Amino acid sequence: MQENFELKKKMQKENPIERVPIGVPKLDELLGGGLPKRSTTLVSGPPGSGKLILCYNFLYTGVKRGEKCLFLTLDKQVEGLLTQADGIGLDFQPYIENGRMKFLFLNINKKLVYETMIDEILSGNYDRVVLDSITPLSEMPIHVLGEHRSDDFTEHDPEEFKKQEIPFLRLHLMFIVQTLETSKTTAMITSEIQMGSQMLSRDGVTEYIVDGVLSLAYNPDSSNRTLSIIKMRNTKHNMFKHPMEIDVGGITITPKTAIRPGPPSS
Repeated sequence: MQENFELKKKMQKENPIERVPIGVPKLDELLGGGLPKRSTTLVSGPPGSGKLILCYNFLYTGVKRGEKCLFLTLDKQVEGLLTQADGIGLDFQPYIENGRMKFLFLNINKKLVYETMIDEILSGNYDRVVLDSITPLSEMPIHVLGEHRSDDFTEHDPEEFKKQEIPFLRLHLMFIVQTLETSKTTAMITSEIQMGSQMLSRDGVTEYIVDGVLSLAYNPDSSNRTLSIIKMRNTKHNMFKHPMEIDVGGITITPKTAIRPGPPSS
């Protein structure tokens, strides 16, 4: 086992993982330069914890670097997202106009919402993608059989769908994550959880099939926010709760202690 670990360590040194900076300096430092390129990371937390702001930082950093970025929203209208981003000093409009940035609202009540999402991800040649959020899709009455899928809501009872066993839900969510992997993009997926929940996603499955998990927490009594790196593929990191603030420019974090990398997440 020690020999395998040393071999893996040697290979990583000779072929370092290419990193994609999030745009939050101390967080990128904790991650060894950023997210692994072509990885999918879950950003989870209760309302008000800063999930969207972190995603804005991620995409804004991308467009400023000349990359092509996509924001898929199922929960909020595009105008509201742009207003929120502009309110913290992140103006996406120039990048929308030059074609580097696209915001796309997906209406979960539309029959072809699934095809619209998949086609946009696979055909857009995007460097960075944000999907906000995975929750409506995980609860969507849809069956995946091989490469065939149906969005005919009239064939399925939503209440019966909720009773499906975990393996079926896992298959459904894996299809979404594998689509992102096929597109060779670096992605963030958000999931809202209840205040005080011990789960890392609303569905309880997504955290197991993504490459990384960033857990955000918020204490409404003290207005304190924290960020923890729960897992990240091929990355040495700690799991401390790092103090986090939202201000002009987006997210800033203060490492709780000196950076003491742990073993790489699997």
